[in-house]
Amino acid sequence: MKKKKGFTLAEILITLAIIGIVAAITLPSLLVNVNEKAWDAQKKALHARLAQAIGQMNTLGGYGTYTKGETDAETVDTAAESFILDALSKVYKINNVCGPDKLSSCGIPSKITTLNGTTELTFPTKISELNEKLTNGSYTTGEIGTVADTKASAFETVNGESIAVFYNPLCGPDSSTNHYIQNKMCVNFVYDLNGSEGPNQIGKDVGFITAFYNKNPVVVAPIPYNKDYSATVPLYSDNANTIDAISACKTMGEDLRLPNRDEIGSLYINAPLIDLGESINNYWSSSIISSGASGLAWRQLFNGGYRARNARSVTYSVRCVRK
Repeated sequence: MKKKKGFTLAEILITLAIIGIVAAITLPSLLVNVNEKAWDAQKKALHARLAQAIGQMNTLGGYGTYTKGETDAETVDTAAESFILDALSKVYKINNVCGPDKLSSCGIPSKITTLNGTTELTFPTKISELNEKLTNGSYTTGEIGTVADTKASAFETVNGESIAVFYNPLCGPDSSTNHYIQNKMCVNFVYDLNGSEGPNQIGKDVGFITAFYNKNPVVVAPIPYNKDYSATVPLYSDNANTIDAISACKTMGEDLRLPNRDEIGSLYINAPLIDLGESINNYWSSSIISSGASGLAWRQLFNGGYRARNARSVTYSVRCVRK
């Protein structure tokens, strides 16, 4: 009679241990990928809903009151909360509204992590905390001086998102003479897709949506790549002209592209959240004014907010965004 062969108990235990080790290594990355795909879909849906709602408004400027006093106690500031209650709630379903100093009641986290995952920030509660350059006197003189340092309010959506609203009631139109992007920012939304639950990181469950221009608003929701292109892309230097910049984004990833002028403006508005400072000043956009070798395109300055037209052949830095 032939003996039947099988696995010993030791062999089974070793096999199960190997399977467990492999699962422990691969499962977290699989879960991250699943979460990121779900977040990306939710971000796009949120952007679409807000853009549709804002498109129904006659104007984005002028809601609420902002009167700056000598101290915070003397300042009258109903701007952001009035924008939510008197304007946005008329065209967008909102579950709960939380005024200044009560953001946590709407699920806004107290801390968030920047895009690179290494810097933790206290969640901003007013425009100057979002980006001090937006209200800093050295960048807001004369025609630029149209940004009110209003306190943020927040609301919760019927889909469970928590959204902080940074509202500038003094925002202006798209102007051919004033190219400072902070003058054109009407509303900047910083959202958390799952409330105060983790990971509370920009680029994952936390992001931003910006509405520019008080008339004929444009609403953008750029999802930035976590670094500028440089040595990570073969054959490219740290700077590029617009043609090479477009190619660089495609080379870095099929899901990446060069942002348009309003999207790169949104990155400037939210620069501290994505670790973009003054170390690199000029970034190209994909918005072309005129084609050809001597054509012009828009670039964004990050040391003061100026949006300028330059020859497409000039080389500037590149920060790609997700499609």
